Amino acid sequence: MAATAPVHAQRRAPGLADLLARLVGESRELVSDYALLAALDARRAAIRLALLLGAVLIAAVLVVTAWMALVAGGIVAMLGQGASWITALAVAALVNLAGAIALALWSRSLVIEVPFTALVRQLRAEAPKEP
Repeated sequence: MAATAPVHAQRRAPGLADLLARLVGESRELVSDYALLAALDARRAAIRLALLLGAVLIAAVLVVTAWMALVAGGIVAMLGQGASWITALAVAALVNLAGAIALALWSRSLVIEVPFTALVRQLRAEAPKEP
């Protein structure tokens, strides 16, 4: 009986077609990863936009409420000269304005971060920034 060569020795090196198939497969996975990253960044940007629009809507309601309270306070002041609840309306208006200012500052902090930062950083092969 002739000695057979071990199974490991019978393996051949991959050919050009094998290497090209592997390259195409790896490229497809890379494109898929970038597409997933873009989708996740788009989702994050959409959530931030929704939060920003919600904050603007709440700020608008607070400003309108403050304006209405100031107008009502002015009317009552003109009619009543010194009614005690005018002070309460003025305080309510100031509290509403302070809330609107706080929301505006918070909204501004949302706008500072540019959308798609992770995708751009990945395409440029940059390291992530420390928090």
